[in-house]
Amino acid sequence: MTYEEHLDEVTTLITEKYGMDDETAIRMVMRAQADDFFSGHDDDPSICTLDRAHQDAKAVFKKYK
Repeated sequence: MTYEEHLDEVTTLITEKYGMDDETAIRMVMRAQADDFFSGHDDDPSICTLDRAHQDAKAVFKKYK
């Protein structure tokens, strides 16, 4: 998946797994992106996988909730 698709998937997973509304999940992902949490993903799109999206959703939720 592309970098943008990965961010969308992480956002969706946060809403589904942790019961956050869309706006809150988007804000969390945007904060993580601003903190360069996803900088490696942009540099290496091969890590933009569904498995990694699950890991990232968990990490972003824990750090930015």
